[in-house]
Amino acid sequence: MTFKIRPRIFRILSFRTLFFRSCFVLIFGGCLIGRFSGIPSMAWAEKTHTNILFLGDSITAGLGVELENTYPALINDMFNDMPEEKGIRVRITNGSISGSTTAGALSRLKWFLRAKPDILVLALGANDGLRGLSTQEMSQNLERTIVLAKENGIRVILAGMQIPPNYGQAYSKAFREVFASLADRYDLSFIPFLLKAVAGNPLLNQADGIHPNRAGHKIIAETVFPYIQVQL
Repeated sequence: MTFKIRPRIFRILSFRTLFFRSCFVLIFGGCLIGRFSGIPSMAWAEKTHTNILFLGDSITAGLGVELENTYPALINDMFNDMPEEKGIRVRITNGSISGSTTAGALSRLKWFLRAKPDILVLALGANDGLRGLSTQEMSQNLERTIVLAKENGIRVILAGMQIPPNYGQAYSKAFREVFASLADRYDLSFIPFLLKAVAGNPLLNQADGIHPNRAGHKIIAETVFPYIQVQL
């Protein structure tokens, strides 16, 4: 039995042919990446938006309300409703987790650095207070997060929280002062009380009396929105 071996024919492509084929692959591949990842198809495209990251707990995550009715989503809608000539485009990421405390703030920010946020709305601390955790540790956790943000050129908006006086006046005062002290020390944009005009109002909160309802989130959005505008 004999076997016939067919010689393989190799085509030698000219440099010019290789160059234009490579360009096609790069451009076509870039378009596919842009189509499926939601980023500009050209790697060198100019950045046209501001990345805003929210790090919070169940209040900012929107426990008990639809995602589109959370205050970060409503803030996004407020920017979208602005006239085009204003030229303000934002991309909002809500990195909030229900039940979280300030202990996880630093690690969460490290993870979200890959998204290259320009502005951080830091809205943590409520669960620390409700659990009666150390205000000193809470301050240290927030401070480390603020320092990391500043080291990466991120503008920080610190949202203050308050707890009911039944936790004791001394603790309630120390808790409230943590936010004001950090805002002053690091020259931060400071929202004195995230739940201003919402806390304690049964018409603006869910049955638990803690988490804002849809109407409450709308008021929080109106409270936070001007602080973000100033940073743009």
